[in-house]
Amino acid sequence: MAEPDFKEPEFNATGVRIERSLRSLTRAGQVKIKDGRLELLTSYGREIDSAPVDSVRADRPWFASRDRARARVNGTRYVLTLSPEEGGAEESGTSAVQRFLEAVRSARGGGTGG
Repeated sequence: MAEPDFKEPEFNATGVRIERSLRSLTRAGQVKIKDGRLELLTSYGREIDSAPVDSVRADRPWFASRDRARARVNGTRYVLTLSPEEGGAEESGTSAVQRFLEAVRSARGGGTGG
C-alpha cells in the first residue's frame, strides 16, 4: 500500500482534565493524535475513548475559560482542560487548545472542525 504524501498532524498533551457530562473522568489525562487517531487516556494510560480524527468534532466553547476545548468522539461529548504543565512549561493553556484544534482541523482536511 502506498504511503500518503502528507504527514498526519501530531499532538500530545499530558495533565489534561477530561470531563463527560459534568463528571471528571481524569484530572491528569492525556490527549494524543497519532496515525490519524485521537485518543483520550487516563493518567495511567487506560483508554477512555478513541476514534479516527476525521470523525472527531472539536471547538472552543465561547462560554468557558480559554484553556478548555470541547470534543465529540464517537457521539460522546467531552470537555478538555489543557492547562500548562507544571514545572515551567512555556506553553499556555490557550495555545495548547489552539494547537489541539488546529491538529483536528488539519486532519479533517482544513474544515471548521466544529
